[in-house]
Formats: sequence, C-alpha cells, structure tokens
Amino acid sequence: MSACVGVEELGVSPLYVLVSLLCKLAERTGEIVLGAEGVCGCCGALRPRYKRLVDNIFPEDPEDGLVKANMEKLTFYALSAPEKLDRIGAYLSERLSRDVARHRYGYVCIAMEALDQLLMACHCQSINLFVESFLKMVRKLLESDKPNLQILGTNSFVKFANIEEDTPSYHRSYDFFVSRFSEMCHSNYEDPDIRTKIRMAGIKGLQGVVRKTVNDELQANIWDPQHMDKIVPSLLFNLQSGERTESRSPSPLQASEKEKESPVELTERCFRELLGRAAYGNIKNAVTPVLMHLDNHSLWEGKTFAVRCFKIIMYSIQSQHSHLVIQQLLGHLDANSKNSAKVRAGIVEVLLEAAAIAASGSVGPTVLEVFNTLLRQLRLSVDYELTGSYDGCTSIGTKIIKAHEERQLQEAVIRTIGSFANTLPTYQRSEVMLFIMGKIPVPGVNLTLPSTESEPEGTRMIQVMLLKSLVQVTAGFRTTNMLTALPSSFLEPLLSFSLTDDPEVRLLVLQILLSLIDRHDNRPKFSKISIISDISVLKLKVDKCSRQDNLFMKKHGQQLYRHIYLGCKEESSGQQHYETLYALLGLLSVELANEEVVVDLIRLALALQDLALSTDEGLPVYNRCAVQALAAAYLNLICQLTTVPAFCQHIHEVIEVRQKEGPYLLPEDVFIDYPKLPSSLEKVEGDVLFLQSKITEVLGGSGYNTERLATPYIPQYTDEDRLSKRKSIGETISLQVEVESRNSPEKEERTPAEEITFETLKNAIVDSVGMEEQERERRRQVVEKFQKAPFEEIAAHCGARATMLQSKLNQIFEITIRPPPSPSGTISSGYGQSQSRSVPIYEMKFPDLCVY
Repeated sequence: MSACVGVEELGVSPLYVLVSLLCKLAERTGEIVLGAEGVCGCCGALRPRYKRLVDNIFPEDPEDGLVKANMEKLTFYALSAPEKLDRIGAYLSERLSRDVARHRYGYVCIAMEALDQLLMACHCQSINLFVESFLKMVRKLLESDKPNLQILGTNSFVKFANIEEDTPSYHRSYDFFVSRFSEMCHSNYEDPDIRTKIRMAGIKGLQGVVRKTVNDELQANIWDPQHMDKIVPSLLFNLQSGERTESRSPSPLQASEKEKESPVELTERCFRELLGRAAYGNIKNAVTPVLMHLDNHSLWEGKTFAVRCFKIIMYSIQSQHSHLVIQQLLGHLDANSKNSAKVRAGIVEVLLEAAAIAASGSVGPTVLEVFNTLLRQLRLSVDYELTGSYDGCTSIGTKIIKAHEERQLQEAVIRTIGSFANTLPTYQRSEVMLFIMGKIPVPGVNLTLPSTESEPEGTRMIQVMLLKSLVQVTAGFRTTNMLTALPSSFLEPLLSFSLTDDPEVRLLVLQILLSLIDRHDNRPKFSKISIISDISVLKLKVDKCSRQDNLFMKKHGQQLYRHIYLGCKEESSGQQHYETLYALLGLLSVELANEEVVVDLIRLALALQDLALSTDEGLPVYNRCAVQALAAAYLNLICQLTTVPAFCQHIHEVIEVRQKEGPYLLPEDVFIDYPKLPSSLEKVEGDVLFLQSKITEVLGGSGYNTERLATPYIPQYTDEDRLSKRKSIGETISLQVEVESRNSPEKEERTPAEEITFETLKNAIVDSVGMEEQERERRRQVVEKFQKAPFEEIAAHCGARATMLQSKLNQIFEITIRPPPSPSGTISSGYGQSQSRSVPIYEMKFPDLCVY
C-alpha cells in the first residue's frame, strides 16, 4: 500500500504501472496474461506490431497450417520495414525453440515455412541478421533426434543455399553444418526407408554447403582438408552402399518407383558438382580423401568401385587438370610399392582407365616421369616375384608373395603403359620408346639391376617385361618420316635383341618391328603364311615410297635383312616366329620397297632357300622345311607385287612341282599342328628349287639390276651379332680377355699393314663361315682358360698387362712433362749416353720470327 501511495505522489496512475508490468511479462513469455477484460485488451494493444503479425500466422489448430492471409501481411510488413526483419527472425526463432522443447511439431513446421517465405522474399541489406536467426533455427532442428525435424531443417537449409545474397557476410560459419550433414550421410537408423531419407537429406545438405561457400571468398575455404575429409568420404560411403543395394536387382516396378528416392544418383550428382567446381589448386585436396577412403576400406582389390570413382573424377574435373589426378595416382602407387600385389594392381587398373579418359597430352609436363614410375613398379614386381618377399629375404613374419598375383600386376602395368602412350603425339611417343629402350638390361653391361638370387633369370624377365611394354607403346604408331621417328639409337639396340637365344625375346622384337613399319594397317593381312594365287583378295594398301622411306632403307635396310636371315637360323624358332618373319618381309615389300629394296628382298629369299639346303648350320628338319616354306610364300607374294609375268610364271611352276613332289616345302603342310616331314632333306634339288639365274634373267628384261640380282646374298657378321649372344658377366669378361690377348706384351712385333685387293675381299667373303668357326673356337678356348686357369696365372697375366700400361704411361708423361731440348745442344751422361740439358725458358734463344 505504501508503494501505491508513493506512485500516486509521483503523479503516475497505479493502473498504468500494472499494465506496463503485464506488457513486459507478455513480451518476455510471448503470451497474453489472462485476467480482466480490460487488462487483456490493453496488453494486446501495447505489444509490438511485428510480434502481433508473427502471432497471427499461427492458427489455433496446427493441422490447419500457415494462415496465408496473415503471412502476406507479415511479408509486406517485412518488406516495408526491413529494419524490423532481424527482430522478426529472432522472435520466430524464440517461438520455434519453445515449440521444439514442448514437442509441438506442428507449430515448428509452420514457423519454418514462414521463415522460408520471408527468406525468399527479402533481399535487403539487413538480411544478414535475419539469416543468423534462420541458421540458428536450422541448427536447432538438426540437433534434434527426430528424423522428421532433421529432414525439415535440411530442406530449409537447401532453399537458403540456393539464394544469391546481395550483401557479403564476414562472420558466418558452416563448420557445424558440414559435420552434421556428414554424420547424417552415415545414418544407421533402424527403419531402412527413414534411413534412406536421412542419408539423402545429408547429401542434399552437403550439396547446399558447397554451393553456398565454394564461390564466396569471404567464407571459410570449403576445400581445406578438414572439410574435404568429411565431405568426400560421406559421398563415397553412399556411392558404395548404393552399389550393394542395387546388386540385389529389384523388380522393374520397384526400381521405377524408388528410382527417384535412391541416394546413389543424388550422391553422384553432388560429387560431380563438387569436382566440377574445383580449381587447379584444389584438385589435390579433393582427390586425397578418395585415395584414403579406398585404402581404409580395402577397395582397391575389388577394382570396380575404385574405377567407378575415378571415372567420375576424370569426367567431372576440367580436362586441363587431368594430369594432376594422374600424378596423384602415381604417387600413391609409389607409396604402396610394398603393399600386396592386388592393391597395386587395383591402383594400376585405375590409372589405365584414367589414362584412357584423359585427353591427348594430359599426362602433363613430366611425361617421362610417368613412364619411369610405371617401369620402376615393373622392376619391383619382378624382383618381388623372384625373391618371394618385399624385403629381399624370406624370414619368419615376412609376407609371402604370390607369383601369379605379381604376374597379373605386371600385365596390368604393361597395359597401362600402352594406354598412356596412346594419348601422346608421335614425337613424344618416340621419346618414350627411346626411354624404355634405355631401361632394357643387357646381360653383363647393366649393373643397376636389382640383386636377386637368380640374376640371369631376373635379367631375362625384365627384358621380356620391358619389351612387352614397347609392344604396347608402338601399337598404332604412325609416322610419315621413319628416319626421324626411328633413330639409330633406338633401332640398333632393338635389332641386337633379335639375335638372343631367348625365343620369347626375339618374338617380341619382331612384333615391335611390325608395329613400327605398318602404317596402313596391312599387318593383319600377313597374319598367316600361305600360298595365295591372287593377292588382290588381300586388298593391300600400297603407297609410293617417299624420299624419307628411301633414305631409311638405304641406312638401315642391310641391318634388317641381316637380322631376318640370322633369325631364320635360330634352332629355337617356332611357327609363330616364322609367321612374324613372313609378315615383316611382306610389310617391307608393301610399305618401304623401291626397286633396289625389291631386288635385295628377292636375294634374301633365295639366300634363305640356300640356308635351308645347307647342312653346315645343323638346323633340325622342321626348321629347314619352315624356312623353305617361308621363302616360297614370300617369293609368291613379291612376284605378284612386281607384276612381271615371267617372274610369276617361274614361281608358280616351282610351287606346282612342290605340291606334287615335296608338299613339306610349302607352308600349308609345314605350319600345322602335326606336320608330316621327311627324315632328311638331302634329295631336295632340281625343279623344286627357285633358280637365281632364272629369276635374274626374267627380271633383267624388266629393267631390274641384273648384276645385283646375280650376286648371292651373304650377311656380314659384326661385333653387334657376337655381343648380342652374351648371356652372363663371365662371357663379357671373356671378351675383355680376348682383347687383352691381342695386345699382350708377347706380341711386340707388329705385322706390316696388309694390302687390300679385290682378291682379299673375295676371299674374306668366301671364307667368312670358316672364319666364324675359328673365331668361336678361339673364344671358347679363351673362356675356358679364364674359367679353369689357376689364380696365380691370371694374376700374372693381369700384372704383365699393368706393367705394360705403366710403361706406356711413363713414356707419355716423359714426353709431355719433360722440357724441350735446349738449342745449345746436349750434355753427355756418365754412361756414354747423351742427356738433354734443361735450360730455363728466359735463357733460351729463339729465332727472330718467333718473337713479337
């Protein structure tokens, strides 16, 4: 009572004070205080207008939904008084929080719908404060454990993400939303339908976060690893789980009904959108979580999902960034070099697909580094296969390697090398061919091979693998200038491998040569050796030989002929070798042949016939019959290409005689599964042989060089042929000892230079076979001496060589270091020998012409 008296003394009505207090209470609670009629009406009238407008949009029954007429009034008020927008948002947020706490979910939905409409309608400068209230409400919904509220909040956030704001925001953070949406993507709710809806909501939310932040420089960088490590694995998890559900193959009706509800398509679309927005500097942060996810869940071994992921990546990113993905894959392959073969094979398969998708030249600036990494993995795989472990030694606890898995990895690496090469232009492919050729080990020369228990076998395996890689690289190789595309630095080492004892290596070399020479896809037409009566059925593509081709054959033609001839002499050659040699002869005739080349090829074919008749080489009967059949098939082809009737007639006559008297000299009876061969070929003579004199006569009438045709073809043996036969370091050292034996101190007397005449050259050609036998015998003796001689004898031999070398060096040093003789003469030594006296240069007297 005393308080009221005090108020009256101040001149303020007690009723006014009571109404003011009630209004304050109503403003805090948001409700009208029940009481007398006058008090209620007075409280409602004194409340702020924006609150009354907000209250009016809520119906008495929440099932009736939002009151649209009142919502229009609230929207108009917000547009007319934008400074009140932040208060409207705060009040709506306050009501929504209260309704969530009281489980009045109908009013919650109405509040969110009102917020969405206000957000879509208002774009004023004060929108930022309203957005803060909006995001606070969305966060409140996402924190709820009710799936419907989580989905409701996500849908509102997605609508907000699609709005382009006019004013920037400096303090807004989306870290919570990234974490919460990622968590929703991994939802394990019991009901599968609700679980799918929650996961889809999480995917949509992540998509909204990306859209809202990726192009806003003022926002936190969404490409930071802390965000990418949550977003990317969440998307991949849904892609992977989608594959499992799709594998159950639902009925077509069910599939069509649930196609729109499947999170797989939504996830893939979101993932593609994310990658499509990635700039150059963000590719690494986007791809690294993919690699980690595949590692953590052991998804490389299955290959299918990993390949699908990287197909999405390669098709989604900008094409000029493709090489960044490839480089990351290569680095990941190196990082897993000691992992299981299945994991490495999975990474290589992904590389294969990525290279096929990448545009031409997308391997990037470090082309050779790409191939170097793949070749290094190839060598490591061979080393692992031979040693049986990753550490080079088998011990307790060492992971045992399965050889067949390593071979599968090697084949995958080889295919990948070919796939990368197909994306390169011709000049870069030539560089890659040279690079790989430089990596192929030569026994006894390359000392950088991995140390293995069986070094020769390891060397051979690496040779085979690298040559297979070259086969892939040269597949589809097309060039107009053979001379520049195939330099001597590549062709000569390649041809040297065609003379090794290993039939597989020789076959790979021949296949590489076929790929390099075939420029008009004629190779499949020579796949089998046969006698074709009319070659027009082959539909060969023949172009006029260019000047560059003529220069190439003039420089390398004799090398090719010699290696073809020597390849036919190998006892280990089989049907596939002879078929490949026939294809090589055919392609040379079609692709690179001029008149001179045709003559040389005919001489070569006749020399092969003589080789098969000779008993000195010790070839088996099958090889001799195969060489005869090869020569017959090729002469039948070349005679029809030359279109000289008399030449064709002679070839066809011999073939007819062979069909009657010696079918085992034709390819149809030799290159079959079970050929019927005679015990010997001693009776092969007369009409079953092609006559060089007859061929020379008929071709001479058509303008061909008869003198060259009449000269039998005899290959010249070079050091290259002998060196190519090396199989161990012991043989390499034997060559060094051989050279040393020629320059030993025992041979101090030098023989006078021999005069070279025509007779000398003729004798050298005729006696070349005998000289080769003598050379082999001498080398065998040197090797035997080196291997069986006692250590003291070898040491004495090396000591004598060192003494001779030291004496020669002393002579050289004495000449170069000792001052020149004095012009004043010499001084006699005490032993009666003249000794040069050294005179200082400043005391020497020079002629006037030497002084200036």
